[in-house]
Amino acid sequence: MGRVEDKVALITGAGRGQGRSHAVRLAEEGASIIAFDICAPVASVSYEMSTREDLEETCELVRAAGGQAYAAQVDVRDFDVLSRELAAGIDALGGLDVVVANAGIASYAPGHEISEAAWQEMIDINLTGTWHTIKAAVPHLVAAGRGGSIVLTSSAAGLQGTPNLAHYVAAKHGVTGLVRTFANELAPHWIRVNSVNPTQVDTPMIMNDEIFRLFRPDLESPGRDDIVDVSIATNALPVPWVEASDVSNAVLFLASDEARYITGVTLPVDAGILAKV
Repeated sequence: MGRVEDKVALITGAGRGQGRSHAVRLAEEGASIIAFDICAPVASVSYEMSTREDLEETCELVRAAGGQAYAAQVDVRDFDVLSRELAAGIDALGGLDVVVANAGIASYAPGHEISEAAWQEMIDINLTGTWHTIKAAVPHLVAAGRGGSIVLTSSAAGLQGTPNLAHYVAAKHGVTGLVRTFANELAPHWIRVNSVNPTQVDTPMIMNDEIFRLFRPDLESPGRDDIVDVSIATNALPVPWVEASDVSNAVLFLASDEARYITGVTLPVDAGILAKV
């Protein structure tokens, strides 16, 4: 028996990166996956976003791992589409037990230089989109009467004031607030609400030219190898970043019955960045 055997998990931002990793890891442990992704550009984001082909590849990997998959192109800012596609996914796969609100974006600038549009997109996707995901899922979880687990993707930046990320930090601190409030509201229904709070994760959100230039402004055309030492210096453990699979293992734990009495927790997967002195 897998650790989430016969459960159905909704994962937003499942086209690639952490979302894909979470989908595959839960499928390896017996879950079927409702996979949503925007599959389209976002104006304030400099790196390439996922595509429909990426989302379909996630589904193929889920099926190869033994799980069923239902996929839809969903922008978490659009509650009506999110709600409708979630209902369709539940009908297709037979229920809902786990929610992983993972969809998110990143962009970078000093706080006073962030554009109005970039600020609004960040809040709308990373905070309101997370709330939309919970709002759409909770009635299904409550009606089923089996309890459940909600895992929100936050960040170490949801617990500290990271420079050049004021809008992201504000959104992720808001996610921490959602964890704590929904943990209290949903506890009577045996629905647990927690977050994972990673340091840098080796995904396209980090591995892109904007980050490389931010970390190494002294170089004309910095690349991945050029930011290793700078990234190592941010963490307590001597690693520059963690892998998506490291975060997925934490998501799996929080989704499983092994964490049946854990709720309202912000779980760092951060190589010690929050403990760094």
